[in-house]
Amino acid sequence: MKIQEKSVVVMHYTLTSDEGDTIDSSVGDQPMAFIQGVGMLIPGLETALEGKERGYKATIKIAPKEGYGERSEDAYFTLPKEGFKSENGEKLIIGMQVQVETESGPALAIVSGIEGKDVNLDMNHPLAGMNLNFDVEIIDVRPASDEELEQGHVHA
Repeated sequence: MKIQEKSVVVMHYTLTSDEGDTIDSSVGDQPMAFIQGVGMLIPGLETALEGKERGYKATIKIAPKEGYGERSEDAYFTLPKEGFKSENGEKLIIGMQVQVETESGPALAIVSGIEGKDVNLDMNHPLAGMNLNFDVEIIDVRPASDEELEQGHVHA
């Protein structure tokens, strides 16, 4: 069966940067299972896998615009330091991930700077602006069940 919308795909993958650093991998663990065409993957990878079959192996390079987007200057914010209270006494440090409330609900941000009474936050996705290199191996492809489609995830 070919990978198409509403098919369950089971695959192993290793995600690396252009510098060769491993960002994530399923190799040596459980393979990843997802439903094609329902937005579970970044658009570029989903498009690249369309029409492939069990046994397919390749390295797929995804540009930022088809991955997590380009980095945006509009995703940088400065907030008062006093608004960051730690329950366990943890001190704010550059590079730390924090949760902030937005108009759309809670979101994650990275502390990109601390200047006096202000905290600079970067709300870009950590992989935004990066080429993403996926080494993939398709283990299985099958039609998704009605229950899987209704619930939006793959069942074991």
